[in-house]
Amino acid sequence: MSRLLILGGTTEATRLAAALQDWPQLEVQTSLAGRTQQPVLPPGAVRVGGFGGVAGLAHHLQSESIDLLIDATHPFAAQISQNAAEAAQKVGIPSLILQRPAWVPQAGDRWISVPDLATAVEQLANLGDRIFLTIGRQELAAFAELRDRWFLMRMIDPPAEDAPLPPGEILLERGPFSLEHERSLLMQYQIDAIVSKNSGGSATAAKLQAARELSLPVVMVERPVLPNVQQATTLDAALQWLKMHC
Repeated sequence: MSRLLILGGTTEATRLAAALQDWPQLEVQTSLAGRTQQPVLPPGAVRVGGFGGVAGLAHHLQSESIDLLIDATHPFAAQISQNAAEAAQKVGIPSLILQRPAWVPQAGDRWISVPDLATAVEQLANLGDRIFLTIGRQELAAFAELRDRWFLMRMIDPPAEDAPLPPGEILLERGPFSLEHERSLLMQYQIDAIVSKNSGGSATAAKLQAARELSLPVVMVERPVLPNVQQATTLDAALQWLKMHC
């Protein structure tokens, strides 16, 4: 029997763990970083918490006799993905990155693509006074000095009490969100522009359709570059990779 470690925290990781429940030739463990207070737990064995960098993850892979590693973390979890690639190489086991496809602009979209949040902040100069921030809770400080604008900040868990925040309102919600919900939200709060990370997936894609309908600009932060590791963008492709290595 082979042992697989899934670095999870995403819908893709949960679906993968579920699909592998009837694989008798594979023992599966999913690891969650522990940053979400009430995570959606995947089926099967789950561990919660960090590893302590490359060395800590490599030690875990060896001590748990892990044969295969699939990094199915969030597309913006760049450090974790880099650590995973290095740790797998260090201990000599095959690894795969499972990552949902990025969103692509459609006809009628008013996207402003930027490489990082610092550039996103700069782009807000002429985009209105009421901004919808959909970047999670960990990087709100990048906008904290913009005191002349109002921000609607959506996230799953509240930010830390001492976190620097821009002026505005915090909205605690977990997707998926419907088009009707997103359209109503943008209109209710009189939003002028949206800042989003290009996370991909369907859970939060409705905000982009709503922005398209309302002709609102979207400052889109593009994904960080992935490590040089084999990649899959679908569950089927990940399962095929596993069949080749089990």
